[in-house]
Amino acid sequence: MTRAWLAVALALGCDASAPIGPDDAATDAVDPLAALQALTAHCNQVSNGLFALNGGDTPTVPICGLGGAVFWRADMDVDCDGTQTTQCNASTDPDYQNQTAAVDSQGNPLDAANLPYVVIPGKSSKFDYAAAGLKMGSVVLVLYKNQIVWAVLGDVGPSGDIGEASYATAAALGVNPDPKVGGIDGPDVLYVAFTGASGVVSPIEDHAKAVSVGEARLTQLLN
Repeated sequence: MTRAWLAVALALGCDASAPIGPDDAATDAVDPLAALQALTAHCNQVSNGLFALNGGDTPTVPICGLGGAVFWRADMDVDCDGTQTTQCNASTDPDYQNQTAAVDSQGNPLDAANLPYVVIPGKSSKFDYAAAGLKMGSVVLVLYKNQIVWAVLGDVGPSGDIGEASYATAAALGVNPDPKVGGIDGPDVLYVAFTGASGVVSPIEDHAKAVSVGEARLTQLLN
């Protein structure tokens, strides 16, 4: 059981001594993973249109609403923008840019190689993340193959595309983080972005705080 699921399981009265997975619903009073999957099984669409997994693809992905969050299911392209590192630079990533929409507490671009962050589509008639209650630093739960990573909104992408996260996000999920050939194909990743001031991490680079804020908001969501 991951630390995040342990905290949520304890808060919801689950058997914290046993691993939590899709088959545990019959034995645990509440299975956080099953509860989250159930909450996101159907889409209350809040976007005014659909988004493409990649530029030029047919738009197929809606952004959906929950009480205190929005979510989407997409792929994961690897974003290596921001602070130049061994992993993220113009040599490792042909699309590398040395800036991110968010900056850290020192005014520097985010460090994609070390900070889990998610990219949100830019403002358009389809969706305006600010109007939806999100901002740079909003905590995001990223779920893939029953594993979660806590991230923050850290960059803004094309207004028509969705499904991108930092090198560190992919690496934390055990996914190849190479920006050229890595990432995840297909809409197999669940992103849950928590809205409102209580879901914002400051300073944005404090990943431990992102975990703490995320666990609290997830517990609130599942309750």
